[in-house]
Amino acid sequence: MLNIVLFGPPGAGKGTQAGNLVSKYNLVHLSTGDIFRANIKGETDLGKLAKSYIDGGNLVPDEVTIKMLESEVDKSPNAEGFIFDGFPRTIPQAEALELFLEGKDTSISVMLALEVAEEELIKRLLTRGENSGRADDASEEVIANRISVYNDQTAVVADFYAAKNKFEKIEGLGSIDEIFDKLCLAIDNHKIAI
Repeated sequence: MLNIVLFGPPGAGKGTQAGNLVSKYNLVHLSTGDIFRANIKGETDLGKLAKSYIDGGNLVPDEVTIKMLESEVDKSPNAEGFIFDGFPRTIPQAEALELFLEGKDTSISVMLALEVAEEELIKRLLTRGENSGRADDASEEVIANRISVYNDQTAVVADFYAAKNKFEKIEGLGSIDEIFDKLCLAIDNHKIAI
């Protein structure tokens, strides 16, 4: 089973590349943002719980996030693998994901980290904000804060996978096809090594 953590700061191109990787490798794309929105909209028990934290301006606790993710994985028992997008964001989440996958006789194959300079990220996100109307992409100050939070809190997860020889840094500049080719090469190299 091929399980990928697609990693990178906001605006690195994870969503675009995830769609391409899903098609090529026949994977199930699990985006925590999408999962939260679907559970909240569907008013599931976990969605209601998550909404109570979000409405209070708090982060959804790891335990709730992990349960939602596990529920999504369980919906695809015959999947050839998964792309985890936006998860794990913390070391405890990475450890919980490892334990959960071990229980299914699999593990993360590789973490692919898209690396893009901060100036380019800001430019991309401002453009996306103009085109999509996303409030979190409309302000340079908000964008800079999101990137800072990523660098301070989330980037440490890369060390977790690097220690397991499951980390690949991918230059996130170039055409969509050029970046996709780099991602595929890294995936194929890890599949051979397994």
